Amino acid sequence: MSVYLKEEVQTEGLVRNVGGFSRFLESISFSHGSVINISDVARDCRVQRKTAEGYISILEDLLPAFRLPVFTKRAKRHLSSHPKFYYFDSGVFRSVRPKGPLDSPQEIGGAALEGLVAEHLRAWNAYSGDRSTQYFWRTKSGNEVDFILYGENIFWALEVKNTARIIPSMLQGLLAFKEDYPEAGILFLTEGRSV
Repeated sequence: MSVYLKEEVQTEGLVRNVGGFSRFLESISFSHGSVINISDVARDCRVQRKTAEGYISILEDLLPAFRLPVFTKRAKRHLSSHPKFYYFDSGVFRSVRPKGPLDSPQEIGGAALEGLVAEHLRAWNAYSGDRSTQYFWRTKSGNEVDFILYGENIFWALEVKNTARIIPSMLQGLLAFKEDYPEAGILFLTEGRSV
């Protein structure tokens, strides 16, 4: 996939520095399912911050990636201001993400599972006709909910975990969100099951 992206970008003349873009594809893969720190990504791939922002825009324009904004409606807490990044397909993420002895399969599998849920939520939204918007929620203190679906007829908070064992701390973000938004339904997904 990274070869296709490099060739497509080079053919279209979208970037001048193909080497920098290649390093960017590897570096941004570590942000899949996470809040993007563009400055860190730019530093890691040795390009200017503005260049890294441009590369993310290219990925969004070519459709292999998207960003999720923070849900801020009626916010009662100090929230993160940076979006989350996802490749459009978990297989693409797995093919682009470098692996080494310091990378645990659970870490990569967790990000892939979260990306898979993001893909399905986007597809469901596109076909359902509801036209809800997909967000995530993260407070400055670290409480997080992976996905918020918000629309005229829907308001759900979803948390995704790559584990078969649920511990109370995993529910902390959902419970904090439910405290601020009692109208929301909540769903906890784990290894293909929902609770």
